[in-house]
Amino acid sequence: MNIKERPNHKQYIEILRRMTPEQRLMKAFELSKFSKKLFIYGLRKRFPDLNEEEFHKLYMERLEKCYNRKD
Repeated sequence: MNIKERPNHKQYIEILRRMTPEQRLMKAFELSKFSKKLFIYGLRKRFPDLNEEEFHKLYMERLEKCYNRKD
C-alpha cells in the first residue's frame, strides 16, 4: 500500500479539535456542497452536449452508482 504523505495533517486535526460541534457540522455541509459542485462540473465538462433533461438523467445515474458502490 502506498501511503501518501500529509505534512499538514496534524495541524488540520488540531484545527478540527478547536472547532465547536456546530462549526464542524457547518464545515461538513460546506465540503458536501463543494463536492457536489465539483461532481457536476466534471460531468458537464465530460458531456457538454447533453441538454438539461439528459444531463439530469446522467447525473442521477452516476449518483446512484456512488451510493450503491460495492467494496
